[in-house]
Amino acid sequence: MKISAQDEYGLRILLRLAEDGNDEGMSISQLSEVEGLSASYAAKLTRTLRMAGLIQSNRGQKGGYVLSKPANEITVKEAIHALDGALYDSSFCDSHTGSVKFCTNSVDCSVRSLWKIVQISVDRVLEQVTLEDLLSNERESKNALQQILEETSAYLYKTPS
Repeated sequence: MKISAQDEYGLRILLRLAEDGNDEGMSISQLSEVEGLSASYAAKLTRTLRMAGLIQSNRGQKGGYVLSKPANEITVKEAIHALDGALYDSSFCDSHTGSVKFCTNSVDCSVRSLWKIVQISVDRVLEQVTLEDLLSNERESKNALQQILEETSAYLYKTPS
């Protein structure tokens, strides 16, 4: 599994906007400059994030992009799904059938079970992490994320009574 550049830069743009906290927002040129991106790439990412409802644009000379809701209400799962989609979804098998019309394993597939549990596990972690959680320094974020991971692991691996 790879995290794409689109995921990384899109998340960084969201964090910039969360840190900024300015009602006027940040322009594409400001975002591209502080993140070291081309203006066209920053525009592409902001469009994707706006279409997903995570940011909104303010028009006018001093206009720019702002978060559409508070940083503590935007999860990393929302951001990643908006930018690149899920790692696995139900249409995955339909698009990976090989040279035949239907996958030869469409009825009984252990690999499908693997991808489903990986997606569930990733989603469980990412839906608990908000932009606000990532606004602290790396050491503080690491400690908070470690706690989330431990709680998620305990949930995923608890045995029924």
